[in-house]
Amino acid sequence: MDSTEGISHTGFHAGSFSARDETRGAAKAARRRVRIMSATLHQLLPHHEPVAAPAVRLALKTDGPSRGLLDGAWWPRSRDLLSELPALTDVLDPLWGRITRIAVNPKYWPVIPHEIPVGGHVVKAGWFTPEIDPHKLLLLSYGTGRWDLLVIPPETETEPAARLMAAASDYDGPPLTASALIAADETRHAVSAADRPLEPDEAEKHEEDGSASAAVPAGTDRASRLVIGM
Repeated sequence: MDSTEGISHTGFHAGSFSARDETRGAAKAARRRVRIMSATLHQLLPHHEPVAAPAVRLALKTDGPSRGLLDGAWWPRSRDLLSELPALTDVLDPLWGRITRIAVNPKYWPVIPHEIPVGGHVVKAGWFTPEIDPHKLLLLSYGTGRWDLLVIPPETETEPAARLMAAASDYDGPPLTASALIAADETRHAVSAADRPLEPDEAEKHEEDGSASAAVPAGTDRASRLVIGM
């Protein structure tokens, strides 16, 4: 009986040691899997570089008895209001007071969010058809006033964009709507280009000096005009 108890006792402990060793082995294997997975995930995670907000491209009428139909022109880099509006309000808030609302015509804006986060606050956005010109952005500053900007299509080349910015921010220019201003510029320069082709030496000079002479340097005040980001 003593020997039987000894065998039973020995067998019990032997089984316990085997189970414990097996549990330890499983735990080590699990830890190795976690380390491998962690290392793999760390390598696969993309590295995001900080992206700076694009500089705004803007021309404004800064003073005068009457602003007319337009207060200036804005040349965004895309039709994405979420990414473009913050750079615009960063400039306009100190000049005009905090912009609280905007409105556009949805013709050229694929997505119009109801609220757009900008520097330190939120701008409410809306759309109206046909009350708002498709090429215009309406801005409201609570308790301060309303402003209307010509929106130059993002794909516009530098030279026509500079002409449109100058025209929209010129107090002496004709009182045209945003769409009429764009149409007039396209018609005028299409006709002038068709009337007389450039001579070879003129074409070369135009290529060298055209974009530089057409654009107004950033921060230049020309005839009560504020130009930024050209």
